[in-house]
Amino acid sequence: MTRKPTKRVKHIPQRTCVGCQTVLPKRQLIRLVRTPAGVQVDPTGKLAGRGAYLHDRRTCWERALKGALAHALKVNLSPEDRQRLQAFLETLPTESVAMDTDGKANM
Repeated sequence: MTRKPTKRVKHIPQRTCVGCQTVLPKRQLIRLVRTPAGVQVDPTGKLAGRGAYLHDRRTCWERALKGALAHALKVNLSPEDRQRLQAFLETLPTESVAMDTDGKANM
């Protein structure tokens, strides 16, 4: 008997946004990491330390900074950490909500 070669499906790691609890592929989210120097954005996704993930949406960041991020990273955010993360939040694009013909918001 001969075996048919099966096509291998590539595994795509999934992560949950701390702000809105949406599960998405890891590459679509921004990683934050707890390091000895404090909490910082990890653009490469490879820094050593406990990590948490967020969308690139202001609403998720604002919700996470209220306490969900500190809980996920198991750390109390210092004023410097909050200032650094707030500065990054300011660089994120503002969200615009499009309205359809019925006057309902499309997300």
